[in-house]
Amino acid sequence: MINDLTHSKSTRSRAAMDLSFSLVPAVIIGVGLGVAYCTLLVAYRLLFHPLRQYPGPLIAKISGFYGAFYAFRTTLHLRTWQDHVRYGPIVRQGPNKLVFNSVQALHDIYQNDRITKSRAYLISQRAPGVYGLFNAVDRFLHQKKRRLVGKPLSDRSMRAFEPTMIGQIDIFLQQLVACCQRKDCDAIPVNMTQLSKHLTMDIMGYLAFGYPLDLQTEATNRAVLQSKASFLFNIGMQLPFLGALRVHMLGSLRSLIRGKRYLRTLERVIIERLAEGQHVKHDLLFMSDQPRVSENDQVWLEDVRSEAIWFLIAGSDTTSATLSALFFYLAKNPHCYKRLAREIRSTFHNDGEIHSGPKLATCAYLRACIDETLRMSPALPGTLWREKAAGAGDEPLVIDGCVIPEGTQLGVNTYALLHSEEYFPEPFSFKPERWLEGSGMSKTSRDAFAPFSLGARSCLGKSMAYLEVSLVMAKTLLCLDFSEAVGIPCGHDTSLTERELGKDTERVNEFQIYDAFAAVHCGPFLNFRPAQADAE
Repeated sequence: MINDLTHSKSTRSRAAMDLSFSLVPAVIIGVGLGVAYCTLLVAYRLLFHPLRQYPGPLIAKISGFYGAFYAFRTTLHLRTWQDHVRYGPIVRQGPNKLVFNSVQALHDIYQNDRITKSRAYLISQRAPGVYGLFNAVDRFLHQKKRRLVGKPLSDRSMRAFEPTMIGQIDIFLQQLVACCQRKDCDAIPVNMTQLSKHLTMDIMGYLAFGYPLDLQTEATNRAVLQSKASFLFNIGMQLPFLGALRVHMLGSLRSLIRGKRYLRTLERVIIERLAEGQHVKHDLLFMSDQPRVSENDQVWLEDVRSEAIWFLIAGSDTTSATLSALFFYLAKNPHCYKRLAREIRSTFHNDGEIHSGPKLATCAYLRACIDETLRMSPALPGTLWREKAAGAGDEPLVIDGCVIPEGTQLGVNTYALLHSEEYFPEPFSFKPERWLEGSGMSKTSRDAFAPFSLGARSCLGKSMAYLEVSLVMAKTLLCLDFSEAVGIPCGHDTSLTERELGKDTERVNEFQIYDAFAAVHCGPFLNFRPAQADAE
């Protein structure tokens, strides 16, 4: 019996060896075919591709992983700017991608009915055939969703919502005043990124759901600030094939992108709101893919949650980035700070006067400071990718005088354009004066200013963002002074290079933002004190 077992094992061993040897040629052939395919693909993309004549990094011409790598490092906006400096106004940033850096291209791309959102946006699609405002590639579907989402952002709705917004800003101000009253106020500076994120998300909670998230005063719901959706989405955007493969069908990736704690918190908020009855469903219809109110709460939960993820990011992250950057630039530029404080304190005599209307509209320097902040540190610093729309006809697509081949992804990088010396001299200097009447800024330069994008897909919340930032800054400067805390780190990723962080370069005095589709940032850290007459 032992001999039989030994013989059996020997037979199996020989069979396994024979199988291994028989697989070797197949593996070699497979590897050879793979190498040959990759070699031919590289040769085609470098020598025969329709975009071969456009300059750009060698790796970018070969693979979309060039953009994905820098998106992972959250420095793609800086790399794009550097590529424009090196290669010129048109850069091939992927095998089928062209990024432009001119006013003409900006308007040719984003104000063109023949161009639509890139199919790469479909990576955020939650199910086949179900679209939100953010990933609606079809122009007519997008117009329909935009009309729905635009209702709570209309001028009429904003006038009704403004008292709620001011109430949340007053809580923000109370926290700053409380910091002034602490004995250790200079020892424990205020992180403006943290406070501004709490403020803007609280405001969006009321706008989207009529729900008190209370992030400024409680920690219960702060998981809504922890979504990684925009960061991972930005990486996926650099690899358009992911959208074509409908990666949304991979449930584990969806959970990773959105974050489980974030989803649970958002789900709880929506469920509590739906429990209030049918009138709430009608209020939330703008965030549903359904044309009418559904009796199925689970359908509503999924619809509203999916749209709310991007709605909250668009309204919160972008405004908090602008607020944080504006506080930074004012603290770094005392002459700008004093001029703005003088304007605010001579225009308003008490806090109750600060609201939308003629007085706030006369604060020209305040608007100039906001515009210069948006130019230097745009809340969406990357490239909003577009492509020729299906059914756009056979007529060649011409962008800035260039005939664009079919299947090409197009875009203008916001950060790079707003830091172009051609349109904005001394682009890394904070100069609000350039936006004032009589400054001599050319029409071309003003046309290059599009931090909220342009055309049919421009940001719906532009007016709300300007109002929110204006109210926060006016209310703060009326009663408080602030200064930069010395020696406080701003949470920079130490794995990034000195050049990427702006140290020892022209970017040293720029508020550092990181490109995760919506800008990621930290700080500034400021010390606050009651307003003094000498600040005027």
